[in-house]
Amino acid sequence: MRLSDPAVVMVIVSGMTAFAYTVKSIANAVVRYRETGRNVAELAGPGVSDDRLARLESAVEAIAIEVERISEGQRFTRRLLTEQRQPQSLGMPRPGKFDTPH
Repeated sequence: MRLSDPAVVMVIVSGMTAFAYTVKSIANAVVRYRETGRNVAELAGPGVSDDRLARLESAVEAIAIEVERISEGQRFTRRLLTEQRQPQSLGMPRPGKFDTPH
């Protein structure tokens, strides 16, 4: 068995990858277990106030309006670009540009 053999290298790399994935999964499980205890303690604390929820709702509505404005601008730009490309794709000259045989 030589390390220059591609099959041996693939087995070693696969084994190392499996080992790293296992260690990562165990570490994630431990971190998640520790955070669960913290989250339970935080839930027992004071709730979210009505004032804070109202501010959050108004912020989400403002974001939704801005996203709609952005999407409308993109639709407008796409329509302009599509209209600009159509005469070229049909082989028609652009308005105002004529090639005369002189």
